[in-house]
Amino acid sequence: MEYQNQGLDRLLAAYCSPALAGIKPANLVSCDRARYPDLPYRLLAYRKAFACRGMRFEILCSCGGRYLLLVYQQQRLAQRLAEPGVQRALRYFGYAEGQTMEALLCRLRYRMAASDGFPHEIGLFLGYPVEDVMGFVRYGGRGCKLSGYWKVYGDAEEAARLFERLSRVCRAVTRRVEQGETLLQVFAAS
Repeated sequence: MEYQNQGLDRLLAAYCSPALAGIKPANLVSCDRARYPDLPYRLLAYRKAFACRGMRFEILCSCGGRYLLLVYQQQRLAQRLAEPGVQRALRYFGYAEGQTMEALLCRLRYRMAASDGFPHEIGLFLGYPVEDVMGFVRYGGRGCKLSGYWKVYGDAEEAARLFERLSRVCRAVTRRVEQGETLLQVFAAS
């Protein structure tokens, strides 16, 4: 991959390392359109470089002055979305049962474009526990046990351990990118 992507590598390292490292099925990052006006074109290089790892880089929304980029491991996200508890939660949000991952992502894109904010079910795609996503909806974001990468309504101890692991990975990958490595170099040995 030709490396004019150092700034984009830093952004992806800071926000998408858990998905790239296989800890989460997906991460979402907001990319400033003024800073990355050619993002759709630049993603071609990332798609090619990470295809062998099953990673996908998809723009979910070109909203106002930003792109919302979903970075995900295709097989892992498909498995996550097929889980019975996730399927029940998706039905609650109006998704048809038994749809392919591609159809679910298409519906999510539509819901994001039609919304001023984030549709609550985005957490299901990002690997948040179903209990936490539904707790957020039920309690309107109030009364959580812990707040970190998401608001926790279920197992706070487990979530705290995961939050620390996610932070360690983001810091480690970001440090390596800031020292001059590319994302491809960081994850080539993984």
